Amino acid sequence: MESNKYFFAVDLGATSGRTILGTLKEGRVELEEVTRFPNNLIQQGGHFYWDIYALYFEMIRGLKTVAQRQVKITSIGIDTWGVDFVMIGDDGAILRNPRAYRDPITFEAMDDYLQHVVTKEEVYGITGIQFMYFNSLFQLYAMRKEGNSALAHAAKILFVPDALGWMLTGKEVCEYTIASTSQLLNPRTKQLDERLLNSIGLKRDLFGQMVQPGTCIGTLSQEVQRMTGLGAVPVIAVAGHDTASAVAAVPARNERFAYLSSGTWSLMGIETKEAVINDRSYELNFTNEGGVDGTTRFLKNICGMWLYERCRKEWPEEVQRMSHPELQGSAMTVEPFRSIINPDDPVFANPASMIGAIRQYCQDTQQAVPQTPAEICRCIFESLALRYRQVFGWLREFSDDDLDVLHIIGGGSLNKFLNQFTADALGVKVLAGPQECTALGNIMLQAKASGDVGDIWQMRHMIADSVEMESFMPVADRSLWDRAFARYLEISR
Repeated sequence: MESNKYFFAVDLGATSGRTILGTLKEGRVELEEVTRFPNNLIQQGGHFYWDIYALYFEMIRGLKTVAQRQVKITSIGIDTWGVDFVMIGDDGAILRNPRAYRDPITFEAMDDYLQHVVTKEEVYGITGIQFMYFNSLFQLYAMRKEGNSALAHAAKILFVPDALGWMLTGKEVCEYTIASTSQLLNPRTKQLDERLLNSIGLKRDLFGQMVQPGTCIGTLSQEVQRMTGLGAVPVIAVAGHDTASAVAAVPARNERFAYLSSGTWSLMGIETKEAVINDRSYELNFTNEGGVDGTTRFLKNICGMWLYERCRKEWPEEVQRMSHPELQGSAMTVEPFRSIINPDDPVFANPASMIGAIRQYCQDTQQAVPQTPAEICRCIFESLALRYRQVFGWLREFSDDDLDVLHIIGGGSLNKFLNQFTADALGVKVLAGPQECTALGNIMLQAKASGDVGDIWQMRHMIADSVEMESFMPVADRSLWDRAFARYLEISR
């Protein structure tokens, strides 16, 4: 490997995006943020859209910036949120800004499809994907039913990272990890399923060629080269789904780990060699999403820091001005296990008042009703740790390995109090960090494509040597958490 190599990552979330320069030097990787920008939902005519041209503009702006600095980048990779897609006409033009997964057209579509087209059991048996109303399958079904003109005239349908790659190169692909979020992909064949496509009136040739993470899509088009001042830089199909890139970068030393991608939502799972699709995984609504090097991300969505974020917005201004460590630290001064909730109860999905919903839940379950911000924080963090214990127990049922460590990655890995609660609740070591796993995974998959690293484990070992992790060991009286878990199971029925 050369002494210094540079890779350019585009990392797009549902509220903001960044361009990042990754540097590989002497067996370590370093990240530098180049640009940061908002990703705004556009509401018009009763629908919600993403501004795909604004995202393209920001990619170009970031590339111009590194070109002006005379940084010679080896390649470019793009990761984004899942399920959404862009439709291209036969003249090579985008037919319309893509619909956003929050669009209300999908709210009733899932139940309608499962009742009248293909049964829930059959869909899960084919895809192994958890049921969420905004999955691409149900978006496309709803659009077909409404007579959507863009869908009717689409020559190609590209998932968002693939569409942005096409805008840079002119080449059409369907990257495996992002396709796996659609509920259209069969993980056994690793292809889009013909039966499900036919059920919504679509043909396989509407989508690009299926490619695995680390595949070169093409090089920057002549137009993009002129705009940016760069040469024919390769664009790599990294793990296009941001969670897939993040999990690829978990700094694990061996296979005996589970991961928790902690943010607004918590994604808790394991890596498996094959998809896990059986009656038990269906009953528990686990999902099988595409991973790197042929792996499957077997995981479950858990309501995460959403509860805390929503409450924080409702508290008085003086509480909102408190730092996160200060506010979270205040929760440690109040009585433990006073109030417990099931974070994934539907009442917490999007209530008018999160504080009101938590208090009502505690009242309905004959518990002490939390009043102060500290009491509510303690309730949220202890309840999340108990939910993590429940899901971790299920993961142990499915895993071929003896899971002895939980890696917490993402922004939520900074919450030291929740990390300690999680170690105490699970009874295993918790390793927290890094925050930047998505960008690290994007960069390292580019390095894999360039031949600078071999497989996913070499990637992980390099990341582990490059970042600092904080270790949390179980320290609390185990019997206290056992009794709290028994209460949690009772109120969660």
